[in-house]
Amino acid sequence: MSSTIKVLASNSIRAVMGELVPQFERANDCKIAISYDPAKVMLARIERGEAADLAITGSAAIDELVKQGKILAGSRRVLARCSVGVAVLAGKPRPDISSVAALKRMLLGAKSVAYTQGGASGMHFAGVIEHMGIAEQVKAKAVRQPGGLIGELVAAGKAEIAIQQIPELMAVPGIELVGPLPADIQLVTISSAGVFAGTKQAEAAQEFIEFLTAPAAAKVMKSKGLEPLATAEG
Repeated sequence: MSSTIKVLASNSIRAVMGELVPQFERANDCKIAISYDPAKVMLARIERGEAADLAITGSAAIDELVKQGKILAGSRRVLARCSVGVAVLAGKPRPDISSVAALKRMLLGAKSVAYTQGGASGMHFAGVIEHMGIAEQVKAKAVRQPGGLIGELVAAGKAEIAIQQIPELMAVPGIELVGPLPADIQLVTISSAGVFAGTKQAEAAQEFIEFLTAPAAAKVMKSKGLEPLATAEG
């Protein structure tokens, strides 16, 4: 009877997992069950007592779980990093976002802007528009949801512009990535993996991490908008 590895993962890795998990399952007598959430939501679930076999999320969140003794320090591995980007409906004109000033003009001219409430990209973007001095104007036409793939709102015609981490935007059919936010206001997130303390699937979970840090997985990550950064720590 095959075992099951329970994984709590951030949305930025969703598209990668969609391709890599079936490969791992075919090569191993093992199933992967993944629940996706923004890091903030994931940490809240763990704080309430939820456990799993493996966590994949922002490095800061993994570090906090290691400090709490909920993730085994020796299992921590850096996987990849990604940036926040802008997307529009496929076939629509691609706005100029090459500078902070250009991005500001685009946001003020857009009919609607979609971003998350609880995701790292959404919270960062909220700070960006505050800093730009256009928070009230953007909020008045914002289309928001707690987490998930915000580009789906653009694909469904519910918003004109989507702001989210690039891998999450690239995971949505029917929209096109315009590009990353300007460097001056960019948020780079580094994702790491770690095995939960007390799991009975520690060995299998560690094998899955090794699979995710192999060269073949790195190629998939690059194709999905992530920059592989696999390193050993501990």
